[in-house]
Amino acid sequence: MKRGFHTIMSAQFFSSLADNALFVAAVELLRSGGAPEWQRAALVPMFALFYVVLAPFVGAFADAVPKGRVMFVSNTIKVVGCLAMLFGTHPLAAYAIVGLGAAAYSPAKYGILTELLPPSQLVQANGWIEGLTIASIILGVVLGGQLIGPVIAPHLLGLGLPGVTEPAQAAIATLVLLYVIAAVFNLFIPRTEARLLPMAGPLALLRDFVACNARLWSDKLGQISLATTTLFWGVSGNLRYIVLAWAAAALGYGTTEASTLVGVVAIGTAVGAVAASLRMRLEDATRTLPLGIGMGLLMIVLIFIRDAWLAAPFLLVLGALGGFLVVPMNALLQHRGHNLMGAGRSIAVQNFNEQACILGLGAAYTGMTTLGLSAFGAITIFGLAVAGTMALIRRWHQRNSVLHREELERLLQIARSDCH
Repeated sequence: MKRGFHTIMSAQFFSSLADNALFVAAVELLRSGGAPEWQRAALVPMFALFYVVLAPFVGAFADAVPKGRVMFVSNTIKVVGCLAMLFGTHPLAAYAIVGLGAAAYSPAKYGILTELLPPSQLVQANGWIEGLTIASIILGVVLGGQLIGPVIAPHLLGLGLPGVTEPAQAAIATLVLLYVIAAVFNLFIPRTEARLLPMAGPLALLRDFVACNARLWSDKLGQISLATTTLFWGVSGNLRYIVLAWAAAALGYGTTEASTLVGVVAIGTAVGAVAASLRMRLEDATRTLPLGIGMGLLMIVLIFIRDAWLAAPFLLVLGALGGFLVVPMNALLQHRGHNLMGAGRSIAVQNFNEQACILGLGAAYTGMTTLGLSAFGAITIFGLAVAGTMALIRRWHQRNSVLHREELERLLQIARSDCH
C-alpha cells in the first residue's frame, strides 16, 4: 500500500471507535434519564439524518477540498456534538451533530482510496478499511459498555470533571479524547495529485447530485452493487440497536452485557471482510449475492435462541456472511462510481441511499416500538426483508445478464483490465 494509507486507517479507527462507544453511552444516558424506549431506538435514524439531508453537498465538498482537511473538519464537528451531549443538549439532537460530522467524513474517507490506490488494490483496501472499521465497532461497543460499567465508571467519576455526575457523562467526556486523536492523524494524511473540483451553488449541486444518483442507478453494475450495499447497511445500522433490545428481552442483559453481543456480530463481519479481501476479485463481486439471502434467513433463527453460548457463535456466522458480501460489492460500487462521476460524488450518492435506508428502517422500527413491537418481531421483519429483497436483487442481476450480456461483459472487462 502507498504511503499515507496507514495514516488514513489510523484516523478511521479512532474516529469510528469513538462513534460506536458514543452510541452505547448515549443509549445509557437516555435510559438512566428515564427516556422512553422510542427515543433510544431513534438514536440510529438521528445519526443518519444529515447523511441524507446533506448528501448533495458533502460529496462535492470532498472533491473540492483536500480530503485530509475534510476529515479533520469532520472530526472537529464530532467533538462539538460530543461536548453538546455532555453539557445538557438533548442526546438525540447532540447525536445528530455527531452524525453531521460523520456525513462529511465518509466521502473523504472512501474517496481518497480511489485517488491513492490503483483499482487492482481496491478490494484489498476495502477489506482492510472495512475490517478495521468493524474492529473499531467491536472495541467501540465494548469500550462504551465498559466505560459506563461498574469497574471503570467510578474511577472516571472520581476525576471530578465539571458537570460530570453519572457514568454515561464520564464516558462521553473520555470519548472526546478519541476524536481529538483521530483529528491529529487527519493532519498527517498526504495530499494526493487528484484534481480538485470547484463547488457550484446549492441549486446546481442539487441538480448535479440528482443526475449522479440517476447515473449510478442506471448503470448495470452500479445499480446491483448500490442496491446490495444500501440494503446491507440499512439493516446493519438498525441491527446494532435491535441486538441490544433482543439481548435484554431474550437474555436479560443490561447495556454493558448486551454491548458485547453487538461486538460479536462485528467480529464476524470483520472475519468475513478480511476473507473477502483475500479471496474475491473485483469482477467476481456479484457472485456473493446469494449470501445476502442466507443472511436474512439466519436472522429469523435468532428469535428462537435463549442461551448466550449459542447466541455468540450464531451471531459470529451471521456477521461473517455480511462481511463477505459487502466488501466486494462496496469495491465494485466505488470502481463504477469513480469512473462515472468522481470519488467524492460517488460516495455521497452511496451514503445517501444507505443512510436513507437506515433512516427509513429506523423510523419504521421506532414507530413500531411506540406501538409495542417486540425485539423478536423486529428481527423477524428485518430478516424477511433482507432475504426477500436480496432474492429480488439477484433476479434483477440475472435479468440484466440476459438482456445486457454484451454491456456487462464490457464493464467486467474494464474491471479486469484495471486490476492487472
